[in-house]
Amino acid sequence: MTPRERIFKTLIKKQKPDRVPFEISWGAFTPRLMKTYYEKTGSALIPDEYFDFDTRFVIPGGTKLKLDYTQYFDVPVEQNVTFDEWGIGAIPTRYEIPDYKYHPLALSDNEKQIEEYNWPDLDAAYRYTSVEQKVKSYHDRGYAVNGEMYQTIFETAWLMRGFEQLMMDFYTNEEVAHTICESLTQIRINQVCQFAKTGVDIIRFGDDIVSQQGQLMDKDIYNKFIKLRMKRIIKAAKDINPDIIIFMHSCGKVENVIDDFIDIGVEILNPIQPECNNQQSIYNKYHDKLSFWGGIGVQSILPYGTPKEIRAKVKETSNVLGPNGGLLLAPAHILDPTIPWENILAFIDAARNNFY
Repeated sequence: MTPRERIFKTLIKKQKPDRVPFEISWGAFTPRLMKTYYEKTGSALIPDEYFDFDTRFVIPGGTKLKLDYTQYFDVPVEQNVTFDEWGIGAIPTRYEIPDYKYHPLALSDNEKQIEEYNWPDLDAAYRYTSVEQKVKSYHDRGYAVNGEMYQTIFETAWLMRGFEQLMMDFYTNEEVAHTICESLTQIRINQVCQFAKTGVDIIRFGDDIVSQQGQLMDKDIYNKFIKLRMKRIIKAAKDINPDIIIFMHSCGKVENVIDDFIDIGVEILNPIQPECNNQQSIYNKYHDKLSFWGGIGVQSILPYGTPKEIRAKVKETSNVLGPNGGLLLAPAHILDPTIPWENILAFIDAARNNFY
């Protein structure tokens, strides 16, 4: 059975394949752990090739745009700031996650300024020529392919506007909030159409709309600004390829938003974070409507368990979330240096030998 056949059998048909498919989240480690990976393995291959995970992922090719984002700030930016193509500026920290300190729409006070912003060309056709070639190559090798569209609306919106400011906009400046979210939506609709045309099997969306304690926003706010727009994006993908698989990532306590995800067309839920969700309850309620992807805690078992305990957790999680198929096993988030290398190897070995 090829990895792609395994993915389709378990996630779409919800039948038992030969073994539970697996990966590590985003197919990589944080930078410091990547350094350990290269030192430990001596390999020049990226982890998904070296460990032979069941999926591969693709992202748009590089942009040709050359933009100066410093114009959007009223103070000089620090010398060590790095801007992404949305204009979000980050500075390095002592930790693995940079400080996203510069929000290019923070000073915008009306819809016109937002509409005239230098939005990225993530939806430009030239950025998907190489993607189509990569998809074909991965398919020829027997792998399922994910098109990556994390931080789909909400997270990119608050990174561009500032978290507190966007949350205030939802209540006090609705037109600005709508204009930001709609601008992102139009880009994402065009982007998902480009991905669908390349032949990717899965579109991986993601927005952390909950915390580990519960919802970040009122349901009415989510419905008004995010939910219906996500439904339009998903419909655009399905209009081109009805068989494309819709994956949604949301860290945190998701029980109260799963019905909303199903309503907009989500077919795979990720990561079902074990530290704040009852995985058995979610499986019992939703296994006939959703498949699951993830399940292994990066705040609990992976950093603090022993290799023996991790092997047991792999089997336990498989029995809870995928006793009859419908599961791709993975860590709940990207792996970082708090996780001992021997624990990572224990997870990968146990997952690879996790036969039905």
